[in-house]
Amino acid sequence: MKKLIEIDDTILTKLKVLSAFEGLSVKALMEKAIELFVKTKEKEQLDSLTDEQKEDIGLLLLMQQADRTDTVSEEEFLNALK
Repeated sequence: MKKLIEIDDTILTKLKVLSAFEGLSVKALMEKAIELFVKTKEKEQLDSLTDEQKEDIGLLLLMQQADRTDTVSEEEFLNALK
């Protein structure tokens, strides 16, 4: 998907200089900067969570990795709880 965005000439000049130093295209440099920004924001959000919220997210991630086709009978489940 291609989108047009307006960028101030000063910012564009800085992007061109940085891209030359980094050996990247302006597009690749912008993508890298946005990726870094998103990772930073995600880390800030995770750092601000309570321990209980972090446990909930961890459990959710584990549940998403589980094989949904792997099932056990009710009897096996109840035996595992003993």
